[in-house]
This record gives sequence, structure tokens and C-alpha cells, in this order.
Amino acid sequence: MLRRPPLGPTAPKAHDMGREYQVLKRLHPAFPLAPKPLVFCDDPEIVGAPFFMMERRKGVVVETSLPPDIPPTPEKGRQLSELMVDALVELHAIPYKEAGMVQISRPSGFLTRQVEGWIHRFHRSKTEEIKELDSLSNYLTSRIPASPEPTVIHYDYKFNNVMFDPGLTKMVGIFDWEMATVGDPLADLGCTMSYWIEESDPDFLKKAFGRDPVTVLPGFFTRKQFLECYGRKSGQDLSTIHYYLTFAYFKLAVICQQIYYRYQKGQTADERFAKMGELAKALIRFACQHANGHQ
Repeated sequence: MLRRPPLGPTAPKAHDMGREYQVLKRLHPAFPLAPKPLVFCDDPEIVGAPFFMMERRKGVVVETSLPPDIPPTPEKGRQLSELMVDALVELHAIPYKEAGMVQISRPSGFLTRQVEGWIHRFHRSKTEEIKELDSLSNYLTSRIPASPEPTVIHYDYKFNNVMFDPGLTKMVGIFDWEMATVGDPLADLGCTMSYWIEESDPDFLKKAFGRDPVTVLPGFFTRKQFLECYGRKSGQDLSTIHYYLTFAYFKLAVICQQIYYRYQKGQTADERFAKMGELAKALIRFACQHANGHQ
């Protein structure tokens, strides 16, 4: 299976195939859900960009619905939710020093760098003034909590980046390790929760990236249930998780704004991106509401 950057202009330092190859090379022996990388090539003449080959995994990716032969029962929703929790807990329990992940990571000061870096990214791609941005930025920079012990984190862990067996009884693979590093496990958890949509969420959030996600179906954990299950199985203190979720919503806003900036500059003609600016503003406001509800 070939892994390469997306076509068109990309953000600086994004989609580093060489680094992702090194992450998988170190991680696969300790965490088999990460596919085994086979070979890396940095010659752009072959496919137009650096790329690597990895082993192929076969199974089912669940995003907006279950396969036609599997009824969306509450029992199946709970089972899939718990499988997602279990894999994240297992990832965060890996002895990252023994896996050699320290050599390609900087655990110290991770959360501060992340907060400052994503705020900078938003300003670099800003296309108009957003009145809530300053107060949200002040909240994020002034309330940074003390991080727990660092762990391996995926940092983009969600249903469309994982694969299950055909019966949806076990996970068989986790993909897209581009953001993976050693850092704050609660930042990883917050990122996952920002993608974990509930039926009671506002429509803009449910429709943010397409159709309603599978997590709105009966039986799937709420964010509260996911967090309770993760806390029970990992032993992590989740008393500051509201901060991490606020930051995760802000990160989503930045990603949308970066896409809209590219569209505004004519770097992409995809009309789907025309509304990304409005989505970025809605996410900023939503993150502010979440922050204000936990002060």
C-alpha cells in the first residue's frame, strides 16, 4: 500500500512521509495495529513526491454508517465505542523510550508549543477579523494545564482512520500516523473527542465534514461515556479535559481556515472549500462557548 502527500500545495512541514515512515518503523513492533512500513523513497521523480510503502490491511472502515449486513443496534454501537477506547488506552501505555520514539519527538513543553503554534497558524492564514479570537487565544495561553506523563499519541484518532474486521468485532489497523509523536495523552484524547459527534450537537458540527458521523447512531458512547471509560481503563486524571477539548475545537477551526485561505488565494478551485471560512468562525465561537462553560 502506497502512502504519499496529497496533491497540490501543502503547509510547511506537513505530510512528512520520511518522518511518518520512521514513526511506523519504531512503533509497529510494539503496537501491531500500526501497519508495518516496508520502504521509503524520497525521489520525487517516481510518483511526484516522497512516498513510502506499507503492508496492506484488509477490513472495513466505518465513518457515517455500518455495513449493510450489520444492523446498527445499540449493542454494536457500544462495542465499537469500547474498541475505540481500548486501542487508545493501549497506544498510550506503550513504553515509548524502548520503542525509540524519543529520537523523533520532543515531549518536554509539548502542550505549550502546540497551543502557541496553532494560534500562530491561524493568524498566518487569517482572511478576516473574528471578534472571539482574542479571548479564545487568551484563554488557551493563560490556562495551559500541567501535562501528565508523556505517551505515544496518534493525534488524529477517529473512525475514518481505523479499520475493523468484516464483522466489526475487533480493530485490525490504525492509519494516518502523520501527526504521531510523544506528547500529552490528553491532547490526543481531546482531539478524538472533537471528532466524536453526538446527536444533540449543533447541526454545523454534525455536518462539518459531510454527512452525520456514525457516532450519532444508537448505542454509541457520548463524549462523557467515552471519557469515563478511558479514565477507568487508563487511570488518567481527566479533571482538565475541558481545556483539551476547547483546544481541539480551535485546532479544527485552524484547519478549516487554512483550507479556506488556500481557496481564497486560488491555490485550489474546489468549491467545497468555499464555506470553510464560515465553518472556521463557527468553530471559534463553539470553542469559546465551551471554554466559558468551564471557567
